[in-house]
Amino acid sequence: MSASAVESKADRARVRKAVFAAGLGNALEWYDIILFGFMATSITAVFYPGEGLSAQLMTWATFAITFVVRPLGAVIIGRYADKHGRKAALSLTIGLMTLGVFIIVVLPGESVLGIWAAIILIIARVIQGISAGGEFGSATAFLTENAKRGKAFYASFQTATQGISMFLAAGVSWIFSSALSEEALHSWGWRVAFAIGLLIGPVGWYIRSKMDDTPEFQAAEKTDSPLRTLLGQHFGRLLSAFLIIAMATISVYLITFLPQFAVENLGLDGWAAFPGAVVAGVITFIGAPFAGQLADKVGATTVMIPTTIVGIIVAWPMFILLTSNPSIGILTLCEAIVGLFMVFYFGPMPSLLSELFPVQVRSSGMTIAYSLGVAIFGGFAPLILTALISATGELTMPGFYYAALSLLSLIGVIAARKAYGQR
Repeated sequence: MSASAVESKADRARVRKAVFAAGLGNALEWYDIILFGFMATSITAVFYPGEGLSAQLMTWATFAITFVVRPLGAVIIGRYADKHGRKAALSLTIGLMTLGVFIIVVLPGESVLGIWAAIILIIARVIQGISAGGEFGSATAFLTENAKRGKAFYASFQTATQGISMFLAAGVSWIFSSALSEEALHSWGWRVAFAIGLLIGPVGWYIRSKMDDTPEFQAAEKTDSPLRTLLGQHFGRLLSAFLIIAMATISVYLITFLPQFAVENLGLDGWAAFPGAVVAGVITFIGAPFAGQLADKVGATTVMIPTTIVGIIVAWPMFILLTSNPSIGILTLCEAIVGLFMVFYFGPMPSLLSELFPVQVRSSGMTIAYSLGVAIFGGFAPLILTALISATGELTMPGFYYAALSLLSLIGVIAARKAYGQR
């Protein structure tokens, strides 16, 4: 066997291990995030007991706390990854995420600890936010820098693992909501659901700790101040990446918002949104790698630009249809459509963001852009949508919000293509 063939086989083996190592942490992060949205009613009952809009808003504000601190985690862990390596950063992020989930699983509620229950819950969410702030950029850099060819394909597994997380979180929530009484679900069922995700943490940490760092990072010239270099020399790229995040993140958080929306505003059963989320998760898991392969052939922006245009056109009519004909079937159809948007927009997106930044500031650039985008466009989405619906009485506001963010992403993708040479 020739030396080049041996090297090629070793390269493929390394990138497969990288996909598995990065995917486990990504799956844990997104399982927790999506499950929190699906279990919002139980979390409200345990930590913010009471009736009405204020209790819901407190739960969604706690949900949003994670995203407020993401930029801090992005700065800290992104800089750490650009100075000390992707492997070190990934081991740190999965350790912090596991700690945050553990605290939530064992934390007594308001009936035992009073106001301290909510305070400790917020602390756990802050820990998770710092971890999540550094996870996406470090993991995406780890994937693309390990791959010599097919970078979009391998990076698309960042999206595919989110599909797995959505499928698992929705499936677990559906089973628990159907099989348990409301009292049992609020008492212990939701904790078991979070504990299932907790099992990923130790395995993921062990695998990540045994991986080598990426060849591109090891070969690249390092900078003593990645953040200063990023802001001073690549601010336009950072702004473009920030806008690109919008449509991808609202797709995920719209699906986490729909269970409570279906109950509170459409009069559907509490489990009504779960079948659609399962379908969207499966579509994303299966479809994202194919979208990544397509992006390797024709370019990420060539796939993403038409998707944003369709999102702008379809989003509002989709919610008009849903609110005019509220049913499990229509709700499932809407979530499946969002799943397709995730495939063709979110699937190629990680590779586009990775190629947008040079190696020296790649992790910092992606983590900061992603954490700011997720915080502003996604993490606050349930809170914003709940407040907008309450203020206007217009149930189609989620569709309008989705279309507006898709327009911002269209601007960001065009800027990446025209100004920064991303085909």
